[in-house]
Formats: sequence, structure tokens, C-alpha cells
Amino acid sequence: MKNKQRILIADDDANICELVRLYLEKEGYETTVCFNGEKALEIFRTGGTDLIILDIMMPKIDGVTVCREIRKESKVPIIILSAKGETFDKVMCLELGADDYVVKPFEGKELIARVKAVLRRTGYEKEEENEKIIQYEGITINLTNYELTLDGKAIDIPPKELELLYFLASHPNRVYTREQLLEDVWGFDYFGDSRTVDVHVKRLREKIEKFEDRWGIKTVWSVGYKFEVK
Repeated sequence: MKNKQRILIADDDANICELVRLYLEKEGYETTVCFNGEKALEIFRTGGTDLIILDIMMPKIDGVTVCREIRKESKVPIIILSAKGETFDKVMCLELGADDYVVKPFEGKELIARVKAVLRRTGYEKEEENEKIIQYEGITINLTNYELTLDGKAIDIPPKELELLYFLASHPNRVYTREQLLEDVWGFDYFGDSRTVDVHVKRLREKIEKFEDRWGIKTVWSVGYKFEVK
């Protein structure tokens, strides 16, 4: 690895932190460890963090609140690390903007694979410096700067909605199932609830509905969704 990437590990279990630290440093990452949510926010705000591994249940400020606060300020990748394996908890964290969700206990190789996948997918890998821009009539989707422009006007949009739109627009007129979108955009295997995809599509449509005569996100019944270009 040419430039060491800095990963923040935030978990109130010192043993978990040490285990994760060893896995990551063996792969060449630089790590910082903290044991509560308040400190995690403090370290994040000093800058230089390329990815955050965040436990849900932490003292002072819980991981859900930390994730919400970080997403107000940054698109830095976040992987939730939690003993809670219920679908509701996963969906909630993903809708808040987390990039992946790993359930304890976990295998070291799986965690490393997920870290690499998230860094690659979110563009935080150092070698991925090419601009990611897609344009159609009336729309520019810029995944490098996380900007959406409609008819020349910048539109406020949450990171995951933009990533979903970018992915679909990168493959015009191709149909994707909800399971494929969960895996390709959210970055983990389908775990039994596609509601989060439907919610994001609904919100996207509200932003781009006036352009449906040229292009739009279409539902293919009993299959999934596609970005249709007329």
C-alpha cells in the first residue's frame, strides 16, 4: 500500500479494539482506537480519517448518534460493528448512512474484505482518483464531489441516494433486483429485507420526477428497478 490509510476503531470493548487493530495493521492500515462515542467524534473532527469502524452500544454517545452526526459533516466510509443482528438494526444504520454492517462475532478475513470493499466502492482508495461523473440531458451526477445537478441547479441529496442513482445511471436500461442493489450499492449480501432500497428509490423519484419524459427510475414489476433513458 503506497500511502497508509487511517482507520478509526470505536468500540467500548478493549479486546475487540485490539483484535481489529491487529487485523488492520497486518494489512498495512494505520489505526486509531477509542472507547466511547464522544471521543470518536473528537478524533473524526481532527481530520485525516479514511474509514470508521463503529460499535453501536458505546458510553457517552452511542454509535447510532455518532453515525448521524458524522453524516451531517462528511461522507467518510462507516462500517457498523455490532452484536445486534436483527434486520431492523441493520436497516436503521444503513438508512442513517452507514456503508456496511458487520455482526459480532466476526471472522478477521471477512472484516478485512469488507473494509477493502467499502474503501474501493466509496472511492476512498488512494489509487482511485479518476473523476466519477455521469451526464444525461438535464442531470449531472458527480460521485467524486457527491453533487447532483438538475437543470444547472445543485440539489441536496443524501450520500446513499446519490450512490444508488449513480449506480443505476451507470447502467442505463438494465434491470437490477433489490438484492443486487443491496449488494452492489450497500456492499453486503441480501439479508432478508429490501425495504431500504424501496425507501431510497421513492426519495430519489421525488427529486427527479419532473424529468420522467427524458429519463427516470422505473419499476419493473416482480423484478426490480432500472434507470430508463428514453
